[in-house]
Amino acid sequence: MSLAATLRTAVANASATRLTTLCGTLATALALGAFGTLGVSRSAQAAGPLSVRVGFVSPLSGDYANYGRDLENGAQLALDEANAQNLRIGDQPAHFELVPIDDRGDPRLGVQAAATLANQNVNAVVGHFNSGTAIPASRVYESAGIPMISPAATNPVITSQGFANTFMVIANDAQNAGVAGAWAVEVMKAKRVAIVDDRSAFGQGEADVFERTVREHGGNVVAREFAESVSDDFGPQLAKIKAADADLLYFGGLARQGAALVKQMKERSMRAQFVAGGGVANADFIQAAGAAGEGAMAWEYGRPLAQLPDGPRFEQAYRSRFGSNVLAYAPFGYDAAWAAIHAMVNAKSAKPDVYRGALKMLSFDGVTGRIAFEPDGSLKNGASTLWQVKKGVWVPVTTRGG
Repeated sequence: MSLAATLRTAVANASATRLTTLCGTLATALALGAFGTLGVSRSAQAAGPLSVRVGFVSPLSGDYANYGRDLENGAQLALDEANAQNLRIGDQPAHFELVPIDDRGDPRLGVQAAATLANQNVNAVVGHFNSGTAIPASRVYESAGIPMISPAATNPVITSQGFANTFMVIANDAQNAGVAGAWAVEVMKAKRVAIVDDRSAFGQGEADVFERTVREHGGNVVAREFAESVSDDFGPQLAKIKAADADLLYFGGLARQGAALVKQMKERSMRAQFVAGGGVANADFIQAAGAAGEGAMAWEYGRPLAQLPDGPRFEQAYRSRFGSNVLAYAPFGYDAAWAAIHAMVNAKSAKPDVYRGALKMLSFDGVTGRIAFEPDGSLKNGASTLWQVKKGVWVPVTTRGG
């Protein structure tokens, strides 16, 4: 399928209601020959250092900008370190440059960002943050032949499409939410489980896996509710869940809504144990939830940094470089960028069609653990950690996998 056709398909799947506007934009770009340079060989290198451009796409403004900036910082730190090491790709010294684009977590803008990076002939892409943007954008990268390495988007659909250019350095929802569902029934002994999700590809995806796993392990799901990702009012949903006498409430979504949910549970004197999926066990939740967050649980991707050999060094380097603490996914952004770098160095080429094979065969110890890929591009043996708020701090309880 041609890139133009792929873009039209991706846009249609990403946001049908806005198809007319975007198609006009893409049609103009095609008319101007914007994609004509895709056929130009990357082998034509100027004398001197080899310029390697790594695209980065994530929300850099809007509701999820804190996650996006955290991810961007992780990827930038990897490129800074690679440049400081004076790495060579083949017989040329390499200089790595990050090319960030803001998609605001919007599937339409995610497809546009993918088209822009494809047009610019970037050597690799680290992104996206949202599964809802990563899925349609991955079709653009596949058509352009550019590897996309996901540091945060976790819906299993991303790597189940049969694409050669899609990779994950993070456990997917089938791994993380599956562990959470089994744990809820077998260890927590939950008898009456309720589920709330934010209707995003991420939140709904992990909630679906959690529900399926609970049922497979003989658990009883007494309520399944949802709220749009822009809403902080869970009154109607909590009324039904309280009436169902749930003893565990699983939430699929991000920290801001999770904090609002536990506060409203507290206001209603609900006894259900709050357990979230990924994207909640961070400082933003603690700050927003306050005292209501005490005792909350969340299954987060990967192992605690403090327990990993290179974790403390990474946290210190991050603070020194950016003047702030790691929020959530910066270590995965770092490992995603290093995956691309290692593959290029191993293959002695920054050309995607040359280093792609080395990327598929890659195996190295990243900040987040061992980075190696299954044949479909998903992470081998991804880990998940259960965290709980104790005295206002997220404390690791147990880790599964990895």
